Amino acid sequence: MLRSIFLLAALLVFGALAGCAQVPSASTQADTVDTGTMTGEVGDPRNRARIHTELGSAYFEHGNIGVALEELRTAIKADPSYAPAYSVLGLVHMDLRENDVAQKRFERALALSPNDPDINNNYGWFLCRTGREDQSIAYFFAALKNPLYKTPARSYVNAGLCSLKKNDGRDSIGYFEHALRSDPDNPLALLNLASIQYKHGELEKARSLIERFNRLVDPTAESLWLALRIQRKLGDRGAENSLAAQLRRRYSGSPEYQDLLKGRFE
Repeated sequence: MLRSIFLLAALLVFGALAGCAQVPSASTQADTVDTGTMTGEVGDPRNRARIHTELGSAYFEHGNIGVALEELRTAIKADPSYAPAYSVLGLVHMDLRENDVAQKRFERALALSPNDPDINNNYGWFLCRTGREDQSIAYFFAALKNPLYKTPARSYVNAGLCSLKKNDGRDSIGYFEHALRSDPDNPLALLNLASIQYKHGELEKARSLIERFNRLVDPTAESLWLALRIQRKLGDRGAENSLAAQLRRRYSGSPEYQDLLKGRFE
């Protein structure tokens, strides 16, 4: 289950960015063409660095790593003190599994802007992904201390995921609950908290959470399977059969559907 959750997190990071890392969003610029190449770089070096960082982020989100690296290096060339460019470079190198390089990029970003919440969050996620869960929590909380942080739910979710990685369900509950207080429709918080509540026997709470998740996003094999098992324990056979039909229709090749066929509900 946890591996699937981290896969979902990755999809959110590199898709809608509702999940774990934060990259600057690219905005439409008057001095760009469809390729993203700058045709008339006007303005101060910091503005050029910002524009190239946004372009690099956009290419990264769409999986065009080579162009993303080119844009981010151009950003640093324009302004070597622009911290967000180093942070996004860290994410790119993390994605490439070049962890030593990523480490240096994050360290440079933090040296330039130690209180930046997005940089602290991104570095915390990198630490979590590289087996340093205990260290990661401190950076998520450093992000949360900044009163100007626009997406605190992201860092609470990350803290919860990293605590789960350590099998620390007690702390995870608090982190996911904080995330939902900040962002009631956060899908990762809903899915993870539902799973934990199910394991603790809090079936009505778990059902409410997973139903919200399945309404907000396209249900995954994991979320349908969790919802089915909750309804089974609650004795709602109609809902259980409906979820089984959805699982068969959508994810007949999934391990969850194979578990259903074999009657392995736990």
